[in-house]
Amino acid sequence: MKREFSLQSLLELSQLRLDEATRKLGELIAGEKEASQRHVLLVQYRDEYRLRFVTASQSGLSPNEWRNFSNFLARLDDAIAQAEAAMKQTQLRTAAGQGEWLSKRGRVKAFDTLSERHTSRLTRDDQRKEQKDSDEHSARKYGKQED
Repeated sequence: MKREFSLQSLLELSQLRLDEATRKLGELIAGEKEASQRHVLLVQYRDEYRLRFVTASQSGLSPNEWRNFSNFLARLDDAIAQAEAAMKQTQLRTAAGQGEWLSKRGRVKAFDTLSERHTSRLTRDDQRKEQKDSDEHSARKYGKQED
């Protein structure tokens, strides 16, 4: 039997691909976290700005100031909607990246299992050969003593 695992190159290639998928997944998770933080910051800023608007309106606002506050709040709402859409997109990309990572990990595990079986078979064969050699040696030794 061959001593070398015949699929070793495929195991190594699949491990490299898993490493790359792991790196990519890390980047996707970081991007998702960043998009989520951006969304949270925009929502917090809108809430703060709306509070300033309410406070200022209680003191009285000119029609121009009212329009400026309203326009800016509308732009913040648009930015929040865009940030929310970007956040959902990053979540979808992260989910796809996780699926790819799981697939690559499964492939590596399969090759690993085959490699372990190969090593186990070699070990078992070596032990059998050693036992056979030992038995033959004992038989020869015992046979010489009988003469």
